[in-house]
Amino acid sequence: MRLIALAATVSTLTLAAACGANGQDAPAAPGAPLETRPANAPNQTPAFAGQTRAPAVRTEAAMAHTVVASGLEHPWGLAMLPDGRWLVTEKPGRLRIITAEGMVGEPVAGLPAVDARGQGGLLDVVIGPTFDQDRMIYWSYSEARTGGNATSVARGRLSDDGSRVENVQVIFRALPVYDGDKHFGSSLAFAPDGHLFITLGERSDAPMRPQAQDLGSHMGKTIRINADGTVPQDNPYVGQDGALPEIWSLGHRNVQGIAVAANGDVWTVEHGTRGGDEINLDQAGKNYGWPDAAYGIEYRGGPINAGNTAKAGTEQPVYYWDPVIAPGGMTLYQGAMFPGWNGNLLVAGLKEKHIARLVLENNRVVGEERLLTDLGERVRDVAVGSDGAVWAITDEQNGKLVRLATAN
Repeated sequence: MRLIALAATVSTLTLAAACGANGQDAPAAPGAPLETRPANAPNQTPAFAGQTRAPAVRTEAAMAHTVVASGLEHPWGLAMLPDGRWLVTEKPGRLRIITAEGMVGEPVAGLPAVDARGQGGLLDVVIGPTFDQDRMIYWSYSEARTGGNATSVARGRLSDDGSRVENVQVIFRALPVYDGDKHFGSSLAFAPDGHLFITLGERSDAPMRPQAQDLGSHMGKTIRINADGTVPQDNPYVGQDGALPEIWSLGHRNVQGIAVAANGDVWTVEHGTRGGDEINLDQAGKNYGWPDAAYGIEYRGGPINAGNTAKAGTEQPVYYWDPVIAPGGMTLYQGAMFPGWNGNLLVAGLKEKHIARLVLENNRVVGEERLLTDLGERVRDVAVGSDGAVWAITDEQNGKLVRLATAN
């Protein structure tokens, strides 16, 4: 192991605000939205109040971030081991273990090869729900296949010394194969009942977009499987002719963040085009609209398909951003360090280089705050440590592992 960086950067940010009821949140200006930039689609109307441009909130506590480790090549996924160390993926295909003190291990051996072109590579990583007994970890990656590539998920036993993964099994392969380099998804999360959720993009290119609506394709879907790769018999499309049984929901563009609440609620976040990044409460058998209903406009300008923001039989996002933040990973906060954040969503922002904290009430967003703005780097994934500190990785050539905590 080598010490990459410890406390290389420390920045303290004091966010003074009028005292809130819990001493944690207080509006920057009552009712004023956090987002003030012009929308890409100013004529689009939200489906309900608070669906976009939530009021700004500010954390009263002083916070500081510490760069714990650097020198990581485009890290993508972040998962905490029970002993407080972190599993971190790097897109070119390396998995590393990093201690809370910043010691970066050599690449873990035994992972299958990845197709690291474009947005592909080694993507997310999670530990299994029975890691304490079997040391199983799970990871997603873009896999080269005959005719192109697609997202796959594998699992294996992390050796006792952490140097390798053993008995590797590929438990899911998305279909169809496509020769492209975009929109692989792919975030992973275990539900409290032990089922594994996998998020997938629709591969971006115009010929592939309609597959987000095709139940015979995994593209643009949220997937739900058992930990061994078999299909839960209560999945919504089991037994339906022409439908792939692994599918949980459809109509997604490119989901790169997922968080499952203790009550089983599944939250996902996906990339829009120019406008239209979405937070969804992702439910079994529901259709989330892409590409037939979406907020925002095409990258080249002009409407997306017919320009509809709603369509019968499709769900509205709980929240959307226009302009976009380009969301990466996401987690639900639960911890002692910031008690006023409990139950909030923390969303990594790539384009806008921050963590978006979304305050939820009755499954609606009622406040938004931008965290880690002074770091100035693309935030790829976010997680919560055992003490309640927030950890993040940055998607840069010199990527970093960062800890955000209350300032001493």
